[in-house]
Amino acid sequence: MKTVVFDLDGTLADTSKDLIAAANACFVARGLGALLDPVADARTAFRGGRAMLTLGHGRAGLGVAEVEADYPLLLEHYGAHIDVHTVLYPGAMEAVEALRGAGYAVSICTNKPEGLAETLTRRLGVRDMFGALIGADTLPTRKPDPAPYFAAVERAGGTRGILIGDTETDRNTARAAGIPCVLVTFGPDGRGVEALEPEALLDRFEDLPELAGRLLAD
Repeated sequence: MKTVVFDLDGTLADTSKDLIAAANACFVARGLGALLDPVADARTAFRGGRAMLTLGHGRAGLGVAEVEADYPLLLEHYGAHIDVHTVLYPGAMEAVEALRGAGYAVSICTNKPEGLAETLTRRLGVRDMFGALIGADTLPTRKPDPAPYFAAVERAGGTRGILIGDTETDRNTARAAGIPCVLVTFGPDGRGVEALEPEALLDRFEDLPELAGRLLAD
């Protein structure tokens, strides 16, 4: 079965404000104040918790030890406030429904810890739309290793597919898996993702069913 595998943060949902808030909670607890801006630093948010902590601590003159010490606190705060500001991108679930109706399997492959990804997708009311969800800790490896992608396809009942994402990590995952990559242009990087040379760009979810049909044509 043809399969469309989605990244989560920055692809299906804009989670940046809740992620930034979790990082800022760590900085505030140290008496440093809110070091990250929810808009200007959104790009870093989609690169993970440690990336946000590294950026903020770097601005405060702190280093790797503080990043690792604060990471559990970030996860705790984020888990408790996971859907305060998070929203699905316009048309995301309509596209997923259209793909399912056309006979595609759909799944999620994210570098968010699996438990948090499960919680978020259930809070958003969309978990049951996906045949599988693979998180950062589901397997011994994470993206850009291709194993999580392959697991996302297999567990959804698929045999071959494409990856929809928003960062270099997704591009490198697709390249390692030898499959087409589609990068969205509505994230913080905008059309800057074109420099990553994906097989296709996605400006709006409305276009995804037709695009998937072209990329997965027999």
